[in-house]
Amino acid sequence: MKERWPEEARRGIELAEKGLFLLAVPFAAFYMMQFIFGGMPWEYSFSVALGNALCIGAVYYPLCALTGRPVISGLIIVILAGVWGAANYYIAQFRGNPILPWDLTALQTAVAVSGSYHFSLTWRMVLALFLAGGLIALMVCGRKRGGLRLHLRGAGRGIILACGLLCLGAASQIDNLKELGISADVWDQAKAYRESGILGAFLCNLEFLDVDVPEGYSAGRAEELLTEAAASGGEEGEILVSQTTGSVSQETPHIIAIMNESWADFEEFGNLSLSGEVMEYIHSLDCVQGHAYTSVFGAGTSASEFEFLTGNTMTFLPPGSIPYQQYILQPTSSMASVLKEYGYTCLAFHPGERSSWQRDQAYPLLGFDQFKCGEDMDVEAAESHGYINDQSDFNQLIWEFENRQPGEKLFLFNVTIQSHGSYTDPDYPARMQLADEPGKYPLAEQYLTLVQETDQAFQTLIQYFERQEEPVMIVMFGDHQPSLEQEFLDKAYGVKQEDMTMEEYMGKFRVPYLIWTNYEWEAETPQLMSLNFLGEYVLECAGIDSGEYGGFLREFRQEIPALTFSGYFDREGNAHSHLETNEFAEKIEEYQIVQYQEMFGTK
Repeated sequence: MKERWPEEARRGIELAEKGLFLLAVPFAAFYMMQFIFGGMPWEYSFSVALGNALCIGAVYYPLCALTGRPVISGLIIVILAGVWGAANYYIAQFRGNPILPWDLTALQTAVAVSGSYHFSLTWRMVLALFLAGGLIALMVCGRKRGGLRLHLRGAGRGIILACGLLCLGAASQIDNLKELGISADVWDQAKAYRESGILGAFLCNLEFLDVDVPEGYSAGRAEELLTEAAASGGEEGEILVSQTTGSVSQETPHIIAIMNESWADFEEFGNLSLSGEVMEYIHSLDCVQGHAYTSVFGAGTSASEFEFLTGNTMTFLPPGSIPYQQYILQPTSSMASVLKEYGYTCLAFHPGERSSWQRDQAYPLLGFDQFKCGEDMDVEAAESHGYINDQSDFNQLIWEFENRQPGEKLFLFNVTIQSHGSYTDPDYPARMQLADEPGKYPLAEQYLTLVQETDQAFQTLIQYFERQEEPVMIVMFGDHQPSLEQEFLDKAYGVKQEDMTMEEYMGKFRVPYLIWTNYEWEAETPQLMSLNFLGEYVLECAGIDSGEYGGFLREFRQEIPALTFSGYFDREGNAHSHLETNEFAEKIEEYQIVQYQEMFGTK
């Protein structure tokens, strides 16, 4: 008995060690992932750590059962967790939001632009690499000494597989995660990922994949709201345009709408002293100029073009969703489909990859007759900081105009790519600097130089169309502000992000827009606008009836002229959060009902 007891004790200790190791790996992977993302282990409650460990266990334990090697499987899981943490860190730095479930449908687009970004290791990543190296060294030394030989056989594999299935069952129920204190925050995804754990918050976002039916929705109610808007529009709903020159003024114009990548006007905040004027020519133009508000910051180009073309707002869609890939799955009303009814030929052009954001599939469904990408260009394609520049882009627009058929009326929708991030190209010299701190913000300086290049290219475009006899309307607006050094952005806005009021926060989503024509005209310039209303306003300025939905949008913006995912403005210029309960809630709910009918209802 005396000899048998130590053997049984040794086996019991080994079994306990194996159990502790198997339990520890999911927690270690969670802490590694969060540490790289920016969290510290002691910041998380046990319940949050447990919920995320269950998510990791749903992968780790089946892998152990498959390989029979818990140690090697654990190392793989910890490394993968670190990579996932780093990926979310970089994505959050570039665009403000970490990786969301629907981003997985846009991997091809992400890969296409990733080459222009500069990835530098943080001290947390360096430390994590040292820890991973230490674990590998420990494994090697342990194997040489005969330790760390955890192998699973027969019943052991079955038990571990059952553990994995239990973890999967628990983690796949979002309500279970919420009970453990894990949740998503549609208004601040990065904060939720830090506080609730990357995997837990990621899974909680799955409940936003589907668009909920608005309260009080029915096709009849939507139609009723459209009818009421048409009846109440009155003089406000009439076309507010007066053309005043000769025969040209009697025709509807060719329409060229340019959504310029990351085009923002940081000078207009009045807090920067620069070495020169960034948009000297554009600011000198005698045309309608203003600022619009977008639903995205730093990335999300397709969301902005979706809002402009359709009049729909991202406000009523899941956070970070990609409409072209999730919702434009059948013919959908847009500016293109409206203009086709007026005899326009509708062309879309983007000098990037054809399949980015699945534009090649979405544009035909939106009513475009043709879509050209970078490889289809008929003019020389020169580049600036690795992307086809705006001068070449605008030259293609001129080519399309010159090669139209006699009597053909064009709607050209153009999404540029020149000023796409990142702004770290060592071969692209920055000409624009902050006068008081030259060289301090290299990303911002390269970006501002690109905007100045856009200004010069736009001058060439306008000078060409000034000489044309047929009426032409050119619209240009930004899709979102760029992701630059946070310290520079704080300086430009005149306030640190954590100290912003709601109005100042909305300034992060403010972009310029302009409407120029080669004929004289008069139009009211809205002081407040958002991209979902800009498209309808362009049609209004061109003298085009945009139908019942356009009339509804026109009537809606009389009371709420700017509505975005991040917030909205009332007609008095006051900024509001969607978290507020106020007198505008009912009006916004009516918009949600009508939009749901437009996107998902039966016609």
